[in-house]
Amino acid sequence: MNSATAPVLGTPSTMGDDEQLTTSRLFRDAARTYPDQSITHRTIDGEWKVTDYAATWERMQRVAAGLASLGVGPGDRVGLLLWNDLRHFECYFAVPLTGATMVQLNLRLAPQDLAYVIGHSGARTIVVDATLLPLAEALGPHLPEDTRWIVATDGALPDSWAGRADTMSYEDLIERSAPIEDAPDMDERSASGACYTTGTTGRPKGVFYSHRATWLHAFAIAANTGMTMDDTVMLLTPMFHAQCWGLPYASVAVGARVVLPGRFTMQDTALLTESLVEHAVTVAPAAPAILLPMLHYLEGMEETPHLPGLRFLCGATEPPVALMQGFDRLMGAEIIHAYGATETSPVVSVNRLRPALAERLSEDEQWDLKRYQGLVVTGVDVKVVDPMGQPLPPGERNVGEVMIRGPWITRSYFENPEATEKGFDDEGYWRSGDVGHLSEEGYLKIADRMKDVVKSGGEWISSIDLENHLLTVPGVSEAAVVGVPHPTWQERPIALVVRTAGADLSEEQAKAALGARFASWQVPDRVLFVDELDRTSVGKLDKKRLRQVYADALAQGEGPGAPSA
Repeated sequence: MNSATAPVLGTPSTMGDDEQLTTSRLFRDAARTYPDQSITHRTIDGEWKVTDYAATWERMQRVAAGLASLGVGPGDRVGLLLWNDLRHFECYFAVPLTGATMVQLNLRLAPQDLAYVIGHSGARTIVVDATLLPLAEALGPHLPEDTRWIVATDGALPDSWAGRADTMSYEDLIERSAPIEDAPDMDERSASGACYTTGTTGRPKGVFYSHRATWLHAFAIAANTGMTMDDTVMLLTPMFHAQCWGLPYASVAVGARVVLPGRFTMQDTALLTESLVEHAVTVAPAAPAILLPMLHYLEGMEETPHLPGLRFLCGATEPPVALMQGFDRLMGAEIIHAYGATETSPVVSVNRLRPALAERLSEDEQWDLKRYQGLVVTGVDVKVVDPMGQPLPPGERNVGEVMIRGPWITRSYFENPEATEKGFDDEGYWRSGDVGHLSEEGYLKIADRMKDVVKSGGEWISSIDLENHLLTVPGVSEAAVVGVPHPTWQERPIALVVRTAGADLSEEQAKAALGARFASWQVPDRVLFVDELDRTSVGKLDKKRLRQVYADALAQGEGPGAPSA
């Protein structure tokens, strides 16, 4: 099917095709069907509290009524500068209930980029957590004068903000408002939410998600992870990042219990791990940057908790086999590798083992397959193309750029025609910038980012595969592989390794471990030991920064470069 051509209308249906699939309806119906299902949330003071769907729906309606009384309505945008807490969860549904679009603000962005996102998106009302008011003050001079602030706090507004004409309390807004009665019946093609990309080059680009796309994506997540009302879902991914990978919506779609950990950082390993156990969590989205410290924490416990129903939906980077095996061994927990991006809502593929393969593959082969990004989910089209844009057939030697199209894949960037022109082909496929292939069995495998793959003597070397094997080496806590300039071979890989505490791993030992798995020309020329690795605002390795810092690491020339003919 070619979506570039106009669809053909056959016999008209007798269905309610004019019923709009909106996120507001999603929660309304969930509150009706699962009114007493729990939402457990952690306050800024660290206290855990419990509410339910019915009570939360009433608060959402009051928030919507309060926003409407301030003039917020269809076509407006409301920025959210919040942690993973109850108020953020409420705004996911309350803001679109007014007809407005919620704009997720990445609180880890540099202030100039954050100010750009607010200005470019047109957000004039911003809901901000009280702990983030210093950031709001820094942003203030760079924002339009008519910007309005709604402060999320359990207490009174700080003295410097109290009494300001442009500021009010979130809880006061709820207290003074009755549940909204005249919410607009929004067209499902309207944008319910928006996120901006956090790439390391250029300005952030806006992706505006329709109600329809969000609804369809929610049920795709639930179907491909086996989520039901018996699950307890903990939102571990920042809720400002790609709409928390769609998990807030998927949870509500099936009436699952929800756990909101509030304010946390990547260093709060003990808090997050113990919270998983305390609340008997069964589903959580998390990147390897969160999961690896969790695994190390669990390994240090005298008695490891057993959570056989726990499934981690893992993305951002490929999870090492050692990480997946570690959680399986220690807790009986499963790591489900998935793939996507801000532009794709984000789920494109989910790695589940097809029954026929389970019967045919050995245990080691099954573990190796779990590294793949997985099976493309129903509703999404993926093609792999060569440098001329021609589709490549399945097969591990047919590596090219991965391109994606579907009902929850963006077709353009918000008010950015230049980026849109570069980012999509004539058939509406988004250019992912990832290099990979489709296996004969239909599993997508990403080799690297096009900008991160190491080009040595005319051959490509996957930094991801090298990194993941390094993480299986005893004594390695974190690893990054980047290509740096080489006088003979154009580029050669170097490895940057963070040792585990007390480890005395040497460069020679690390190279030997890689040499047992990879050809000599693929092994990094240097293994450098560092205290920490630079990461982006969403926890990914900042390879642009690492390439800059270590650009002269091989200035004298070293290494075999590429295989001989």
